[in-house]
Amino acid sequence: MTDAVPITYARDRKIDREQFVDLLVRSTLGERRPIDDDACVDAMLANANLTITAWEGDRLVGIARSVTDFAYCCYLSDLAVDSALQRSGVGRELIRLTQAALGPKAKVILLSAPKAVDYYPRIGFVKHPNAYMIDATAPLE
Repeated sequence: MTDAVPITYARDRKIDREQFVDLLVRSTLGERRPIDDDACVDAMLANANLTITAWEGDRLVGIARSVTDFAYCCYLSDLAVDSALQRSGVGRELIRLTQAALGPKAKVILLSAPKAVDYYPRIGFVKHPNAYMIDATAPLE
């Protein structure tokens, strides 16, 4: 980050697949996302209903991509910050702006990347012991 170009934030600003994938790679989140599946990435962008982005000029440097009902539950599916800007407050601000878009009873829920597991408790998240997940194609027993 340079002093000459401040970070600005936007809600629901349109981004294209290339910008999103480039950021995922620069954040290391690309290692755990289907960045080579264009249709999947397009669907991820099209079906998120709350997206907060961080910009350094015209360059996308952060994103909080969520699916929410705005009243009770907000699943923060992707929190990605350019590696060069991590630990600068960009991720915290993306989460704060996500919270600000929600109603007072809503909770932000996420699955942490392995490298970020210690980050979330430091900023106020509470680890939930009763969370589960299953692949869409996995048979139910």
